[in-house]
Amino acid sequence: MTAVIVTRGLTKQFGAVLAVDSIDLDVRAGDRYGLLGPNGSGKTTLVRMLLGLVYATRGEIEIMDKPVPRKIGEILPEIGALVEEPAAYPHLSGRANLRLFDAAGPGGRRNRRKRIDDALEKVGLEGIDRRPVKTYSLGMRQRLGLAAALVRQPRLLILDEPGNGLDPRGIRDFRQLLIELNAAGTTIFLSSHLLGEVELLCTRVGILDRGRLVLQQDLAQLQAPTGRIIVESPDAAQVAALLNGRVEASSGGRLVVRHDDPAALNARLVAAGVRVTAMSAQRHSLEEVVLAVTGAGSDQVGGAAADEAAADRAAGGAAADRAAADGGAG
Repeated sequence: MTAVIVTRGLTKQFGAVLAVDSIDLDVRAGDRYGLLGPNGSGKTTLVRMLLGLVYATRGEIEIMDKPVPRKIGEILPEIGALVEEPAAYPHLSGRANLRLFDAAGPGGRRNRRKRIDDALEKVGLEGIDRRPVKTYSLGMRQRLGLAAALVRQPRLLILDEPGNGLDPRGIRDFRQLLIELNAAGTTIFLSSHLLGEVELLCTRVGILDRGRLVLQQDLAQLQAPTGRIIVESPDAAQVAALLNGRVEASSGGRLVVRHDDPAALNARLVAAGVRVTAMSAQRHSLEEVVLAVTGAGSDQVGGAAADEAAADRAAGGAAADRAAADGGAG
């Protein structure tokens, strides 16, 4: 499968803090890839490096077969991005902001109005009026930022915590939009701390911990049956006696049984006169997987996690400094 994002040994160090440590990403065409990890694990720093906003200390980045940051200007028109809170001119309307954004890229004036109208409709802002952005709610600003990311119909969407500020209905609509865009050919790469949403949306996940990529795998493989079956029965003692050591855990009427065929197990229990109220193959939740391979986040005081959070803040400052320097050079 064609690679869309590839990194090799990608590392970013801020003084003594190693924010991103030798990461090898593999994001393929058609993926809905979710980047997970505790607060301060390096997710935002990594996203900024992919977009050329922060330079790597060492390592390589290729996006759509082009090196970043050297060829970033060639691939940015094919990338839609939303990093943390979307930026906009607060005194202008949403449409005026999108017109300015679109004018900064290729494509010219032709079909600009249609591109903007289509993007606003996709994110649920088709009825937007002339109010300035400073009057928008957080959810409306987030939707406007997503519209800006979509206005050029990108091949790749890179999103950092895109669900911030959205209510439950907004999150559901946003998830459905991403699935539709992906089905139409857009590769999705997003970082998030909303495990439930990633579980519903993504086909592949990468998990960061203390700046390192500790797991990268298809979600279906992570959630494959474990070879154990959850049995619920009011006759738990009979189940344990009948299965001769296959019961690995029991709590009340719920038992964990080492077995790989629920239908065969159910038939055996029913034939023995055991009452079975529920039965299902055991699968690990995404939360269980993440907690098994990661440590504490930056909301705990002290230690390495706090250092990594400081590094993410430093990354934001570095990006702002670089943008200011670029503006001064122009």
